[in-house]
Amino acid sequence: MTDTDRYHHIADLLLAIEQEMRRIGLWEEVAPPAAALASTAPFCYDTLQFQQWLQWLFLARMRALVQSAAPLPAACAIQPLAEHSFAELPQDTGRLLALLGAVDRAISGAEHAPPAAEGGAGGK
Repeated sequence: MTDTDRYHHIADLLLAIEQEMRRIGLWEEVAPPAAALASTAPFCYDTLQFQQWLQWLFLARMRALVQSAAPLPAACAIQPLAEHSFAELPQDTGRLLALLGAVDRAISGAEHAPPAAEGGAGGK
């Protein structure tokens, strides 16, 4: 896969994540307060719910990197935290978790590696 193909693949995955978040009701139309977004805690855990961080920071930053063809992180492991964070949600997050796993593999350069074992918390 060329770098261009990789960026296009990741862009498609980011769009699919947004679409799935919208479909299951996790997408917000109004951004959290600027102070909440400016948290220095990992994943803004002290000011945002995980899905808010995913929408307002992760997706936005990854889209900016992809659109500018900037270097991507060397590795990504969002899916395990998402599984933990989504465990208590009433929505069926299985497809969203699968998409996050695909992004993890694409960013980490292992897009052809087998996905992590299915099941576990949040994969309703």
